[in-house]
This record gives sequence, structure tokens and C-alpha cells, in this order.
Amino acid sequence: MSASRRYHITTFGCQMNKADSERMAGILEAMGFQWSEDPNQAELILYNTCTIRDNAEQKVYSYLGRQAKRKHEQPDLTLIVAGCVAQQEGEKLLRRVPELDLVMGPQHANRLQDLLEQVLAGNQVVATEAIHILEDITKPRRDSKITAWVNVIYGCNERCTYCVVPNVRGVEQSRTPEAIRAEMEELGRQGYSEVTLLGQNIDAYGRDLPGTTPTGRHLHTLTDLLYAVHDVPGIDRLRFATSHPRYFTERLIRACQELPKVCEHFHIPFQSGDNDILKAMARGYTQEKYRRIIETIRYYMPDAAISADAIVGFPGETEAQFQNTLKLVEDIGFDQLNTAAYSPRPGTPAALWHNQLPEEVKADRLQRLNHLVSQTAAERSQRYLGRIEEVLVEEQNPKNPAQVMGRTRTNRLTFSPVRLNSSEDSWCRFVLQKYEPLA
Repeated sequence: MSASRRYHITTFGCQMNKADSERMAGILEAMGFQWSEDPNQAELILYNTCTIRDNAEQKVYSYLGRQAKRKHEQPDLTLIVAGCVAQQEGEKLLRRVPELDLVMGPQHANRLQDLLEQVLAGNQVVATEAIHILEDITKPRRDSKITAWVNVIYGCNERCTYCVVPNVRGVEQSRTPEAIRAEMEELGRQGYSEVTLLGQNIDAYGRDLPGTTPTGRHLHTLTDLLYAVHDVPGIDRLRFATSHPRYFTERLIRACQELPKVCEHFHIPFQSGDNDILKAMARGYTQEKYRRIIETIRYYMPDAAISADAIVGFPGETEAQFQNTLKLVEDIGFDQLNTAAYSPRPGTPAALWHNQLPEEVKADRLQRLNHLVSQTAAERSQRYLGRIEEVLVEEQNPKNPAQVMGRTRTNRLTFSPVRLNSSEDSWCRFVLQKYEPLA
């Protein structure tokens, strides 16, 4: 492979996609490609796509159309669509965009070199078949020198009626604790201070691995994993995402309180505050159970930050049911809430239901929920004013080079006029004089 070839990756969607992109970038650089900040200067373009919302999918097609035109002028340009849209659409993508060279689902991210070699041999390749995911033997090109993602479980076995993820990311597949710890030890040696353990449904970690305790409990759980990796040298902070209320246990909460490296930040989507809507979504819990989880977290860690996801305008949602979501948000007081209007996704049961709501109703409810969220999040933020916080500095503020930016243990994005003395000086303590939204 010629070292003169340049590549560019555009990533859409979740943290799992960002981690996949880092691994694929590592593979490309091992093959001799060089990163190009400008996609129009690259000879290989890879779009790592998301299909969780329709607008994210349409944005991919817009980007892809521009590069497809460019390929008519530069036939050597290699165009790749990876990720969830690739898995969902498969060969249909080639019919829609015949200029594509490679369509590959997320389960094939670690196979990029093999697939690309087939492309460079003159083939147009579609890789969307279900496979056992290869272990993370690649060396990612990580975007940060301070914080890193570590995959612990791939796929999802849940069947939420609105969600396309199980269809595109496959069944759950846990990595072994030994492999996870080995990757973290290498990160510690490289100077990384913070690791986020990743899974689409991270609380399901280990239930596909062999072994149980004498009481019948799975031998490998997320709680066990936290204890197993907590003492990795060099790693000062641990986070994990994304959690599912169905499997979130008090044992896990107690572990987070006992283990000093685990940060006091929990991302636990609730999606709706109404039990009938939760049942229609097939979420497997009630709003009462969700409230008990948050109460338990705050019992053990009163200052913990809670973030979540919520959907408005689910098929059949009444105004009264939407009000139940507003009440839950007001009662709990989230530090951050990712909100979205329901978007029908191909291959999901809810997309076929006849009780879809008008777009104007969904837009109105989303606006009202966002207004409430801005108020409650601002109230939660007030508790930080004047406090001395420990911040892990990640980089200079790209909007203001005189500042550095980093996060507190509760994941609050923080800016400071402090300048770093050296590349090793990544920690600082200061009084927060204003707050920023969680990001």
C-alpha cells in the first residue's frame, strides 16, 4: 500500500460508532494510509453511519452524493459506507449509489483490511452477513490522548419495538474480562487517564459468557468486570455506557460507590414516563422501577449526575401520557436529557402501526419537553457554582485557545483559563464560576 494515499472518516451516531471508527482508522494507518482533515483531499472516504433516526440517515445520503459526483472525475477514489445504514440497506445501497466500492456492517469493522484488499483487487463488496466479531486485535487511531473507549459487549438482544439496533448490530457478544483488561493495561502504559467501557446494552455484559456461581448468578457481570479492571495501573477514571433499566441492579450501584475510580455519572435512558407506552415499547420496566433506580443511586451517591434519553410522540401516545413523561422529568431533575421525536425505522414493529402521530404533534411535544429540560438542568447546574472540582483536562478549547477544556467526575464539560505547562499536565482543580451543559 502506497503511503501517499490519504483517508477521511466521517462518523455519525453513538459512542459505539466512534469507537468503531477509531479501530478502522487504526487499520487504515497500518495499511499505509494517512489521515486527511479535508475529505476532498482524501483518496479514500469512509462514512460510518447511524440509522437510529431518519435525519441522520438522510444526512449520509447527502454527503455520499457529493463524493459520488467527485468519483466521476477521480475514478481512483474509494468510497465506503460502514455502520448501521450499511447493515440495514446492504445491496440496495449499491443500486442507489453505484459508485460505492464497499458496504460493510458494524460487525465487520475489524475486517476492514481484508474487505479493502478485495476492493483494491477490483471488486465491489457487500459485507453484511452475521458473523462472530473478531477480537479487538487492531490498534485504534484514538482521537484523544487522555480518554479512550473500550468495547466490552457488542450487539443487543432486546427487542424494543421502535429500535433498529438489534437488526443492524447483531446479537450480544461479550469480550472476555482478560481481553478487556489487557487493552486497558496497554492504555495505561500509553498514558491514558480515563476509560469508558462501551456496550449498546452494557448491563447485559457477560451473560453470554460461560460460568455461573453456586447460587446460579452469572459468573461474569458488569459489576464483576468493574472490580476486575479497577486496579489497572495508570487509569484514574472509569465510566460505562449505555445502561438499561431492566438490568440495572443495586449491586452495581454499590460497586460504583465502593470503587473510587468509577465516576459518579450514570446514563440510563427511560424513553417514556408512562407505563402503557413503556409496555408498547417493550422496554420491560415501569416508571416506578425507573424512579427506584434513581432513588437508590442518590441514596448511595447523593451528588451523582444522571443523564438519560427520552422519546416523544410514540405511536398512540396521548397528551395525558406525554404529561407523565414531563412529570417524571420534573420530579427526577436530570443533569442532561437527550430528547427526540419518534421516528419510524425500517424493520421495526412500531413503524407498521396505524396509530402514528402527526409530525406537528411530535414537534410540539418535543419543544415542550426541551423547554422543561433546560429549566431542570439549569437548576441542577447551580449546585456546582463556587465549588472546587477536579477536572481531567482533555484539550485546548477549540473556540478559545486561551482556555483548556475537560470534564468533572460527573461528566460536566468545563472550561478554564489555565494553560497546561506540559503535555503531561492533564489534571487541574479550580472553582467553577459558571456552568456548561453536560455534553
